[in-house]
Amino acid sequence: MTSYSTVELRDLKLQTQIGTYGQNDVVPDAHLLDLTLHVPTDIVLIQADGMQHVFDYDPLIAEIDRLAQDCHYETQERLMTRIAAACAIYTQIMSAEIMLKKMPVLGNSGTLGVRLFLDEGALAALRSAV
Repeated sequence: MTSYSTVELRDLKLQTQIGTYGQNDVVPDAHLLDLTLHVPTDIVLIQADGMQHVFDYDPLIAEIDRLAQDCHYETQERLMTRIAAACAIYTQIMSAEIMLKKMPVLGNSGTLGVRLFLDEGALAALRSAV
C-alpha cells in the first residue's frame, strides 16, 4: 500500500511589491502563495503527540514572509526562486509545488500566476547549489 503526506498552504497574502506598472496598467491588489510540500508519512502518522515528531512549518512561513518583504521584485519568478531555495533547506521536504499568483489581472477580475514543481531530484540539486 502506497501512502504519501503533504503540508498545504493556500492563499497566503504576501506583503510584497512585485512588478513595475505604468499609468494605465492594472496594479495587483494582492500576491497570493499556494504551497504544497510532500513530506515523509512517518512525520504525519505519529505514535506520540509532540512537535519533535512532525515537520515544523512555522520557521519556513516566517522566512517566506521575510523574503517577500526583503526587496522590490521585478518578477514573480524571482520571489518564487527564493521561496524554492528556502524550501530546499528543509530535508524533510521531499518535493514541493509552489504557486505564486496576483490579482486582479484585468479590470476587477482574474488571477495570474506561475507554478513550479520540484521533485526529489530537483530539490536535491537546489540543496547542493544553496
